[in-house]
Amino acid sequence: MIHSCKYLEIKKLKIRKVEARKLCLKMLLTSIFYIVTSYTQAQILEDYLNEAAENNPSLKASYATFEASMKRMAQVNALPDPKLSFGYFVSPIETRIGAQQAKISLTQMFPWFGTLKAKEQVAALQSEAVYQTFIDKKHELFFKVKQAYYPLYKVNEHIQLQERNLEILESFQQLATTSFSSGKAAMTDVIRVEIMIEDVKTDIQILKDNIKPLETAFNLLLNRADTLDVSISDTLVIDKSLVYFQKDSLASYNPKIKTLEKKLASLKAQELVAQKSGLPQIGIGLDYAFITERKDMNVSGNGRDALMPMITMSIPIFRKKYNAAIEESQLLQKSVQYQIEGTENQLITRYETSLFEADKSIQLDYLYSLQSQKTEQALNLLYTDYSNSGKDFEEVLRMQQQLLKYEMAQATVRTQFHIALAQLAYITAKSE
Repeated sequence: MIHSCKYLEIKKLKIRKVEARKLCLKMLLTSIFYIVTSYTQAQILEDYLNEAAENNPSLKASYATFEASMKRMAQVNALPDPKLSFGYFVSPIETRIGAQQAKISLTQMFPWFGTLKAKEQVAALQSEAVYQTFIDKKHELFFKVKQAYYPLYKVNEHIQLQERNLEILESFQQLATTSFSSGKAAMTDVIRVEIMIEDVKTDIQILKDNIKPLETAFNLLLNRADTLDVSISDTLVIDKSLVYFQKDSLASYNPKIKTLEKKLASLKAQELVAQKSGLPQIGIGLDYAFITERKDMNVSGNGRDALMPMITMSIPIFRKKYNAAIEESQLLQKSVQYQIEGTENQLITRYETSLFEADKSIQLDYLYSLQSQKTEQALNLLYTDYSNSGKDFEEVLRMQQQLLKYEMAQATVRTQFHIALAQLAYITAKSE
């Protein structure tokens, strides 16, 4: 007896080891499946993002605007054009060495020291602000592509679930017909399942019709023919480790904030330009006078043309416009500072909302997965009972629809999870 007990304990231990090995193998295969699925999904989406970045017209327009802003620096750091003037004396002016017939003047003005450098700095900072706007447009485009991509997965998944549901209902119809023929069930069971089959067929057709507008919107984001098919991943995986976005990166990396910071810096430089514009400008010039020889007498230097170097200076005595320019820049700086504060608040709000949506999706995905397993178990039991007794067919159908509800809801929350991740990536200017 003792030996028999020991044998049973050893046998149970061996069974537990086998079960543990099977469980480990199952977990390993599940992990490998998730890794492969995630990589495939990421690769498909990455290809679409690259295509959108290369072809989207709005993004191209934003980059062209940035390139145009770069040309601004070459314009502002150049000296003003020299002035050349020519004058002809209708009545020549007599001088000791002859009469002045004409005069040519050439003048070059120079802004106050450091003015051109300050203007160049303003243009450079404005160009950097435009570049950050381009970066924001690119991140926004990527978010829109993801936002248009994931609903296509949901629709395709719902179609597959409904088609599988249709197959199950058709098998239920055969069972109900057989049970009615054998006298176990009523004809109402057959009619009831036929009604549900027609409902499901209509739902499938509506879902298929919904693919076309979704694909059109997606293709237009990539600036390609709206009739092209879109490759969609078969499975979306919810992984908690993907939610690693940090709120402190909002101010550090978000292009919207960077754009405003560059604008603020350019306005500070613009204030310096306004101050220097109120300082005198210095001009260097040269006058050349054409002199004709005197015929009535011979004098030293008779008929020799005159050359006269000149220095000029502007006197900015009307200070109102310069003071107004300085005050304008200071007020605009305050405006941008308020914009930075408001934008940060908006980003934090969107961050918290998106993080909540991601966390909620994780919880609901777990719940729906658990409920689907339990519902499927209950459905199998009800199906077996009905096969034997022909009773409670309505409960069998209700449980099948409840299972479908959980499965479709799970596909929806997985879509919402990845859209929330895309929103977080856009807000924090990071890649998923």
